[in-house]
Amino acid sequence: MAILDMSKREPSSPSTPQRAKKSLFSFAKTTSSLSSFSSHIPPHEPSLTFSRSIMEEHIDNASTIIKKWDHKESSYEKFTSLFQEDRKEAKAYIQCVKDLKKAMHFFVTQHSTCNKLVLAQNLMQKAMKRLENEFYQILSTKKEHLDPESISKSSRSSHISRSTSVDSEESTDLGNGSSTIQHTGAESISEAEHISFLTMCDLKMIADCMIGCGYAKECWKIYRIIRKSVVDEGLYRLGIESRSSAYVNAMRPNALEHQVKHWIDSTKIAVKTLFYGEKFLCDHVFSNSKTINETCFSDVAKEGGMVLLKLPEIVAKTKKSDEKIFVLMDLHEAIAELLPEIESIFSFDSISSVKLQAISLLNKLKISVSNILSDFELSIQRNSSKTTVSGGGIHPLTISVSDYLASLASYNGVLSDIISESTSTKFSETYFESQTSEISSVSGKMAWIVLVLLCKLDSKAELYNDIALSYLFLANNIQFIIERVRGSTLSIILGEEWILNLERKVKLYTTKYENVAWNKVFMCLPQSLDPAISSDTIKEYFKRFNKSFEATYQRQKSWIVPDGTLRDEIKVSIARKLVPFYRDFYEYYMVVLSGEKDLEVLVRFSPDNIGNYLSDLFHENGRSGSLILSSSTSLPNSCVWQCIS
Repeated sequence: MAILDMSKREPSSPSTPQRAKKSLFSFAKTTSSLSSFSSHIPPHEPSLTFSRSIMEEHIDNASTIIKKWDHKESSYEKFTSLFQEDRKEAKAYIQCVKDLKKAMHFFVTQHSTCNKLVLAQNLMQKAMKRLENEFYQILSTKKEHLDPESISKSSRSSHISRSTSVDSEESTDLGNGSSTIQHTGAESISEAEHISFLTMCDLKMIADCMIGCGYAKECWKIYRIIRKSVVDEGLYRLGIESRSSAYVNAMRPNALEHQVKHWIDSTKIAVKTLFYGEKFLCDHVFSNSKTINETCFSDVAKEGGMVLLKLPEIVAKTKKSDEKIFVLMDLHEAIAELLPEIESIFSFDSISSVKLQAISLLNKLKISVSNILSDFELSIQRNSSKTTVSGGGIHPLTISVSDYLASLASYNGVLSDIISESTSTKFSETYFESQTSEISSVSGKMAWIVLVLLCKLDSKAELYNDIALSYLFLANNIQFIIERVRGSTLSIILGEEWILNLERKVKLYTTKYENVAWNKVFMCLPQSLDPAISSDTIKEYFKRFNKSFEATYQRQKSWIVPDGTLRDEIKVSIARKLVPFYRDFYEYYMVVLSGEKDLEVLVRFSPDNIGNYLSDLFHENGRSGSLILSSSTSLPNSCVWQCIS
C-alpha cells in the first residue's frame, strides 16, 4: 500500500533533522533548523556532560536494536514480526525508541553535535517504518483475535476492564498449554480472550509510540483501512447492505416482513457486537489520544452506521397500508431498544450523525404509525358498503377491525410510546366513566376505534327492512367484539369495566329484538283467562296464534346467532316468556274444545312443540327451517325446553 511506504522519508539535509509535521496528527515536534535553538549552558559543566553521555548511550543502544531488526523486513509478505518472535525484545524496542526520542530532544536543545541528531533521525525513521509494519501485520494477520465478537466478549471480562497497559502480560505464559490464564487481581479468562487482550495491548504500545514520535497520521491510515474493511465485511456477512427505495417498494408484504425481521436480528448483532467491539478496540488502542481515537472510529464506523439505518429509513417513507403498521412498529421497537447503545457507541461529534439518524428514524416511524391508525379510523367511517349480512350475522367490517385491534394489542408497549396521551381525553367520558384511574393513551385509542366501529354498525343495521333483525345484527356484532377482546391482550388494555359496558349493550339489543320480533305472537293470546268467552272466540285465538307464530318462525328461520352462548340465552329468554304463557292458555281452553272435529288442524302447536321450534332457531349449520309445522311433529326435549319445563 502506498500509505505504508515510508522509504522516501529522509532528512531534509545531512546536518538538519527532518521538520516535524504540523498537522493534527503530529504531537512530538523536533525543529526546522538547528539554528533556532541556542544553549547558554557551559559545554563542559559536569551535569551536562553526564546527561550527554546518557543520551549518546541511548542513541548507541537504539542503533543496535533498530539495526538488528531492520534487515529482517523486505516486504509485508516476507516479514518477521518482532512482537510475535520475542515479546521481551519488542518491549525493549519500544523503550529504545522512547529513549531515542529523549536523546533527540536533548541534542536539539543543546545544539551540540549535529552528527548525533542526523544519526538519531535516521534511526527514528527506520524505527517508525518497522513499527508501522508491525502495526500493519498485527492488524492484518491477527484478525481472528481482533474480530468484534472476540473483542466484545473480552471487553466484558474483568481482566480487560482492570488492565489498561501491557504490564499485566509479564506474568503470563502462553506456552503452558492451559485453557485458562490467571492474572493478579483478575478473574480467570480463556486463552483466546487472553491472546485477544495481548494483541490489543501490542497495538496500543505501537500506537502510543508512533503518535508520541509524530507519526500519528501513518498509524491512523493503516488502522482506518484495515478496520473499516472488517466492519464492511461484518455488515456484508450479516446481510446488511444499502437498498434502493424502488427495491423496497417493489417487495410483497410477506417479503418485506421477512426482510425487516432479518434486519432486526442482524442489526442487534451489528450494534451489540460489531460496532461495540470496534468502539472498544479503538478506545483501547488510542486511549492516550482522544483526537486520534475519534478520527479513527469515525472513519471506520460512520459509513457502516448510516448503511445500517438505511432500510428503516426507506420503509418509513414507503406507501402506507394497514398491514405495514406491524413492520413499522417492529422497527420502532428494535431501534428504541438499541438507542442507548447507539448513543453510547456513536457519541463522538464527528459520528453523531448516526445517533441523530436513529433518533430521527424513531420520530418518522412514530408519525407513520400514527398516520396509519388515523387512516384506519377514517376507513371505518368511510365504509359505504350497502350490502347486508345474511341473517344478521357478523359483518366483515367487524371481523377485520376486531382482528386488527387484537393484533395491535400485542404491541401495547410500542404503541404507548407512539400514541400521544392527548388522544385519550375524550374517551374517559365514553367507556371509562366509572374508572378512577388514569386512562392510558393506548386504551383510549383502542376504545375510540371501537366506538367508531359501533357507530358504523348502527348505520349498517338501518339497512335491514326488519327492525328486529337490525337489533339482532347489533347484538351479534357487539358480542363478536367482546369475544375478540376477551381472547386477546385487548382485555387487559380495555379492562373489565369496558367489557361489561359492552355486554350491557348486547343485553339491551337482545331485549329489543325479543320485544319487536315476538310481540305480535304474545298479542294473539288473551292477557287473562276468561271462562265466559265462547268457543268461537277461543278458536279465533288459536287461529291467530298459529298464523302469527308460523309467520314469525318462518321469518326468523334464516336468522343466525353465531355465538353459542348468546344463541342459547336468547332462545331460553323467549321460551321462558312464551311457553308458560301459551301453556296456560292451551291447557285452560283445550277442555272447551275437546269435542271439536278436526282439532289437530285447529290447534297446531302444543307447548312442547313451541320449545322445540324455538330450539331450532339461529343456527348457521342449516338446521334452521328444517322442521315441518305440524301438530304431529314430535321432537326430544331440547336444551331450551329443558330450561323451561
